[in-house]
Amino acid sequence: MLERDAGAAGVARRFMAEQFRGWGIADDYAARLVACELVTNAYRYGEGPIVVRVFLDERDGLPVIEVWDGGEGRPLVRPENYADMRGRGLLLVAEMAHAWGVRPLNEGGKVVWAKCAAC
Repeated sequence: MLERDAGAAGVARRFMAEQFRGWGIADDYAARLVACELVTNAYRYGEGPIVVRVFLDERDGLPVIEVWDGGEGRPLVRPENYADMRGRGLLLVAEMAHAWGVRPLNEGGKVVWAKCAAC
């Protein structure tokens, strides 16, 4: 569980690196980037604590990253705008991930997930 603060994304990146190292996967760049973007969105737009979970999908062996928060809002991929300093995170996630999505939690809030094919 991460506190909702500016350091949460860094903690998530280190967590991804540790998990991938434990699995013997040397290239964790995509996973660290995806986790950072999802946690940053949870920090900026979500509510309550942030939970990060990563596991290997039993069906295909690909890593799945989940970021939970208590906010009801849903992430939105914005159209590219090169003048904006923000708003490209989900575009990056969509490019890096094999698939991604969001699902509501029964107790409120949501899980945003991404399956890393580039990992």
